[in-house]
Amino acid sequence: MNMILLFTILLPAFISTMFIPYWTRRTESFGVTIPEAIYYTDKLKQLRKRYVSITGLASIIVAILFFLFNSFHYNDNVIAILFSALIFLYILATFFVYLYFHQVMKRLKLRENWGKEKSQQVFVSTDFRKQKLTHSNLWFGVSFLITFATIAITLRYFDHIPNQIPIQYNFDGLVTNWATKSVRSALAMPIISLYLSLLFMFLNAMIAKAKQQISAEKPEESMQQNIVFRRRWSAYLIGTGIGVTLLFSFIQLTIIFSINSQLINLVTAIFVIVLVGWAIILSITTGQGGSRVKVATGSNGEIIDRDDDKHWKLGMFYFNKQDPAMFLEKRFGVGWTINLARPLAWIIFIVIILLAVGIPTLLGI
Repeated sequence: MNMILLFTILLPAFISTMFIPYWTRRTESFGVTIPEAIYYTDKLKQLRKRYVSITGLASIIVAILFFLFNSFHYNDNVIAILFSALIFLYILATFFVYLYFHQVMKRLKLRENWGKEKSQQVFVSTDFRKQKLTHSNLWFGVSFLITFATIAITLRYFDHIPNQIPIQYNFDGLVTNWATKSVRSALAMPIISLYLSLLFMFLNAMIAKAKQQISAEKPEESMQQNIVFRRRWSAYLIGTGIGVTLLFSFIQLTIIFSINSQLINLVTAIFVIVLVGWAIILSITTGQGGSRVKVATGSNGEIIDRDDDKHWKLGMFYFNKQDPAMFLEKRFGVGWTINLARPLAWIIFIVIILLAVGIPTLLGI
């Protein structure tokens, strides 16, 4: 197994974990609401540096173990199990690191009484929804056209498909799993591609409908930043959707026309690296809610955002029965999450998971 290739893919994940505190909104720190001015204090700067150091050390340890496993020359199945266990432990460890800093922030806020002298308000703009918040879902028509063309080619050249269809490769380009030829198994890739295109369409619509979160301290600046934030991630979803469709169509063609299997691994690796790299660049240049986007700067006033820490469990999980919003920005990280108090949000989330698991099972892959 090409561990260097795997590590290249994992490296952006390490970077994302380490630098999350620098990408979140400046009115939030480790899942705790703060006045923006507090973000720039030496005390919080030191906390962010400590978080980077600790999670960076955890990443180095994982990387060392990662290459150590490879030196023992285990078979692919053992490596896969060890790799999965290692990633799980890394995620668990970094979560507990976050919880430690979250508790530190809560104690600091309580002791320092941040923002008590300022009025707390929620700013809502009636013009926000009138803006073009996302790019059109019509762009996903490109993905559907590619997928339907792939289905047509598959049916046209069905006789060219071997009786045993390769459905899994290792990193040396060798087939590790097969499926018996049938219309269902032959169309597995295009059907999964259709599901993913529909999922990306839904996520794009969700970005437009997600809860409006505008800073009460700098409302005009914050609104401009948030619009840019949504548009950029909308473009990312559209690009990802089209890219995934092209990748799946290419893999489908390799089955029909017997293209070198190692080329599949190379194209897949390049695609993943570009996709993850794009997400990292977006996070660095845009930040959560557009906090890193440079726009005309307003001055801090005597108004700050309403403190809604009580609705954020562990600073990560939002639960508010009084809030009609189903989707809103993450408190720690970049992107969106769901309001766990809304049953419909749970239903949508569970349906997405069930489809992701059920479709490959029904297709026999």
